[in-house]
Parts: sequence; C-alpha cells; structure tokens
Amino acid sequence: MTPILTRTLLATALLSIAGGALAEDKLKVGFMLPYTGTFAALGVAIENGFKQYVDEQGGKLGGRAVEYVKVDDESDPSKAADNANKLVKRDNVDVMVGTVHSGVAMAMAKVAKDNNTLLIVPNAGADAITGPLCAPNIFRSSFSNWQPGYAMGKVAADKKIKTAVTLTWKYAAGDESVRGFKEGFEAGGGKVVKELNLPFPGVEFQALLTEVAALKPDAVYVFFAGGGAVKFVKDWAAAGLGANIKLIGAGFLTDGTLEAQGDTAKGLLTTLHYADDLTNPKDKAFRLQYAKTYKQQPDVYAVQGYDAAQLLGAGMVAVKGDVKNRDGLVKAMEAARIDSPRGPFTLSKAHNPVQDFYLREVTGKVNKNVGIAVKGLTDPARGCKL
Repeated sequence: MTPILTRTLLATALLSIAGGALAEDKLKVGFMLPYTGTFAALGVAIENGFKQYVDEQGGKLGGRAVEYVKVDDESDPSKAADNANKLVKRDNVDVMVGTVHSGVAMAMAKVAKDNNTLLIVPNAGADAITGPLCAPNIFRSSFSNWQPGYAMGKVAADKKIKTAVTLTWKYAAGDESVRGFKEGFEAGGGKVVKELNLPFPGVEFQALLTEVAALKPDAVYVFFAGGGAVKFVKDWAAAGLGANIKLIGAGFLTDGTLEAQGDTAKGLLTTLHYADDLTNPKDKAFRLQYAKTYKQQPDVYAVQGYDAAQLLGAGMVAVKGDVKNRDGLVKAMEAARIDSPRGPFTLSKAHNPVQDFYLREVTGKVNKNVGIAVKGLTDPARGCKL
C-alpha cells in the first residue's frame, strides 16, 4: 500500500469516526421544573408534552438522540440561580427547559445570558424574559403574563363591565397579569377600583373575599394556577359572591384544575391561548396520543412543553444536529412556524409567541372555546433590544 493511499484511508476513517461521534453524541436537555409543591402537576405536564414530541420523532431531534437531566426547582426563586448553574456547569446541558414560576424563570434567564446557554421557557410568562432580559439564546413557547390579562381586559370591556377588582398572588406573574388586564379593560372604558393580593403561594382568601364583598364591583379578575386556583374557586363558590359579581381570569384558573374544582367552576370565563375543544387536526392527534401515553387529558402546560420541543426540533433539523452551530440554530428557531395544538403560531422579534387568545367557558369538565378574544396577539416586549 502506498503512503498516499494509506493517508487517504486514514483520513477517511477519521472523518467517518467524527461523523459517527456527532450522530451518537446525545443532545442533553436540562429540565428545571417544579416537581413538588403548588405547581408540581404543571411541571409534570410540561415534561410529558416535551417528551411526547421527541418520541414522535423517534426519540431524536435533528438526528440526535435526546438525554434528559432533571432538577426540581421547588418554585423557589432563592434556589434558582444555583439550580440553573448546576445544569449548565455541572451537567453541561445543551439547552435548559423551564420553568413555571416567573421569579425562578427570571433567574434562569440571567444564568442563560451569562453563560450563553440556550433557554426555552415553556410556561413562565415574566414580561422581562422577552423584554429587558431578551437575548438571542432565550426563547418562549408559552405567553407573556401581559397577553392573557390584556385579552380578558378587552373581553370585559366589550361585555360592558364597568368596574373590577383584581386579586392575585403578589409576585411577578400576578403583577404583570393585572397590568395587562388593566390596559385592556381601561382602554375600553372600564375601571379597576382596587388591586388586592396575597403572598405566593398563600391560599388564605377569606379576608380578601370579605373585602371584595364590601367593594361590590361588577367583576373580579384573578390570576391563580395549580393548587391555589383550586382553593380559590372553591372558596369563591362557598362565599356566594358569584350571584352578583362576575368572576373572570387568565385561563390558568381553570386549566388542569377542573377535575379538582368540580361544579364550583361551572360557567367561569377565562382567556388563554388554548382550549379543550379545538377542532384543528394537530390538536386532535395530540390529545389522542397524550391520553394514550399518560392516561389523562392534556392541558395548556402539556401543549407548551410539546411546542418547546417542536421549536427546538425546528432548529436542530436546520443545523443537522450540530447544536454548536448556534447562529444557524437560532436563525431557524426565529423563523419557525410552529404547527401547535393551540393553532399555528410564529415568534416575535423578542422570541415570544404571536398567537390567538380564546375566550373559554367552563362546561362540565371542559374549558369550552366560545370564540377568539384577540387574534394574533403580540406582546409589547417593552425594553427588548434585539
């Protein structure tokens, strides 16, 4: 064998080994989600949805098998930076996926920016993530807190509701949801007469309900989710305020909670980017597969997890699995049109979904779609410099 032929064969072998290594090297996804506490069910649903999409692709994204690392964030902002840094520096994940609590997500976004780690937010709507903290490596597959609040504010004004009280947990998500509601409601001629709140994740609502009764507004707008939403709706029903005051809210009030709320949620109106009875083919297929796999019906959290995987998948296919090709990956994710169970959506310049928001009414155990509250709603992304 000639020296030239030997070198040629060696080079070919090395290239083959390198290509094989890329194909065999797994894409490492770090889930930082709540697996305990008030939001535990939400974290599980997000993970389930994400894994469902990956499984539908044969367990791979862009030809790369996916490996998962999980951290329970406990919905605790004080632990968030340490948990996120563990995923990035100890576990060397290629992408972080999380989370539910807006305060925790803010810390994740800062760690992602500091380390240039790809982050996909599958729930937390903290406005700053696609506002002042926006970055090329940070994407959201859910919503901004402003969006569902604004949509319900517009609906309330359109329904000629004149006065409202807001009632939320006192943290970023609650404050920003109220801000969106006020903007939509007061632009239509309504007036928020008082903003009430309690510390997260408190569920002692009685004193606040007594204050609502004394104020006698036409409506009360609330932002609660998970176990807190279950408790609030039951306490509201027990207080008997619904006879004279309309209870309305962001859709998290009744999403993933109807089984536990039972008849106390009947007739509640909420706005969200998903409903339980959409008729598009993608949603029908998604719901059927989710029920088969996880033995329960999906909710908006599962949809957002599914779409986080779809968004990542769009980027990974474009770069043929080379996650190190960050520019190509980001460009493809920015340009993606996601065929979501919620209906197709694109991303804004700030990497937040531009999407329809539905008005839903609780009918039995279903958040029934009764019309589009706002079509193609874009978050203002105030402060984003992208």
